[in-house]
Amino acid sequence: MRPAPTVSLNGARSAADGPAVPMSPQDLAEAALDAIAAGAGEVLVHPRTPCGRQSLSPRVVGPVLEALRGAGVGVPLCVDASIGAEPDPAERLERVRSWSVLPDRAAVSFAEPGAGELAGALLARGVSVEAVVPLGGPAGPEPMARFLAWPVRTPGRVRLAVELATADPALVAGLRGLPPVALLLYGREAAAWPVLRLAARCGTGGRTGVGDVLHLPDGRPARSNAELVAAARAVWEREAGARAGTGVTAASR
Repeated sequence: MRPAPTVSLNGARSAADGPAVPMSPQDLAEAALDAIAAGAGEVLVHPRTPCGRQSLSPRVVGPVLEALRGAGVGVPLCVDASIGAEPDPAERLERVRSWSVLPDRAAVSFAEPGAGELAGALLARGVSVEAVVPLGGPAGPEPMARFLAWPVRTPGRVRLAVELATADPALVAGLRGLPPVALLLYGREAAAWPVLRLAARCGTGGRTGVGDVLHLPDGRPARSNAELVAAARAVWEREAGARAGTGVTAASR
């Protein structure tokens, strides 16, 4: 089966990062459709106000989701619910509880305070959780410890998204004993393509998009999310083929 990576449409980028970064609901919808045509299987979006600020307000999240679905985006939609969109943990909870239009999934950073309560509130609303845990970077072991202390009562509705600072196989090997949830590996900027290759070799989920990286594997600037997805599919198939040829055991659960 060919891989279907998640595409991070815009991340924490701004219009200053170039024309490849979609900002408005209409631009996000167009970028999502193009990325899906290139092979993306899920869409991660950071909703923004008209002035470009990230927001979890229902007046911002709802129109973005409606624009995406109204344009015919049929894959799961994930909304970022991090401190970048709302710094106050209590306000993040209030925003999520007031959503009138729900995404399929929401990304919750376990490097941030209140992650467990926020994840529980999302699940209570019927929204699956992307539990984001950084590894190998300045955050240290605390985010993983926080995730492990959070009771995963519905494994089928939780996915662990591990952000790797480097493509270190030893870090992935240490994930084998974690709760039986789906696993996705990703990196940002210089780590993005090495981590994608590692994800392909390990058999986990992967991610790309201008929210994570602005350059193709050969260093050329990416013109769009769709171009990044197409490149990711090519990298994935090449690395997965090499894994199959050597008999490497997958790390996915």
